[in-house]
Amino acid sequence: MNIVSSAKRQIILDTETTGMNQSSGPIYLGHRIIEIGCVEVINRRLTGRHYHEYINPQQPIDEEAIAVHGITNEYVADKPKFHEIAQSFIEFIDGAEIVAHNANFDVSFMDHEFSMLQPLGPKTTDICQVLDSLEVAKFLHPGQKNNLDALCKRYGIDNSARDLHGALLDAEILADVYLLMTGGQTKFNLSSEKAGQEGGGINRLSPNRSKLKVIAASADELIRHEERLDLVAKSGQCLWRG
Repeated sequence: MNIVSSAKRQIILDTETTGMNQSSGPIYLGHRIIEIGCVEVINRRLTGRHYHEYINPQQPIDEEAIAVHGITNEYVADKPKFHEIAQSFIEFIDGAEIVAHNANFDVSFMDHEFSMLQPLGPKTTDICQVLDSLEVAKFLHPGQKNNLDALCKRYGIDNSARDLHGALLDAEILADVYLLMTGGQTKFNLSSEKAGQEGGGINRLSPNRSKLKVIAASADELIRHEERLDLVAKSGQCLWRG
């Protein structure tokens, strides 16, 4: 498996939904998207651009889902409907490679939403490539836990703000995980934060520091050193004498 994508522009994506019963196939019992979060990566660098929307699904949210993401029916009641944000969302992801954790889940929901547009919207794979970061994680770490929390712990990524799932926060965390997991670094700040220290905890000695004291060997120490080299030379070539 080639874990490093050749795509120039990637969109790290996550969704939250009204429910998540995966036993019913691609339609997921008619559940709908209530939050989309995306961050943009170009040439393996985070650009700072993102796409984020809460969506009124026009149907109740399962209690089990609310317990996971904390998004309530009351919160999304005044949010735009999917068809109202569809064009801006499609424009943001068009031509990119989507990276999602368990991508089939997110893409199935996206396709379901696109299929209800008038006129009919595209299939996700008609406008985007799709890469499943979960499959990458399974390839790199077979037999281990590879959910987002486990990967954060494995790669030393702070996810302490993730009390509940949230699409934009999870997309931001996944971007860090994906770039580290596939061999890249997400940030490397060399601007000094304070004297003698650079971003990322890299310590530099001051150029105005006092010179180190050099202690020379005594005449007796030099004689003993040469005697030790004589012993080495008897057993073969003495590298310290050339």
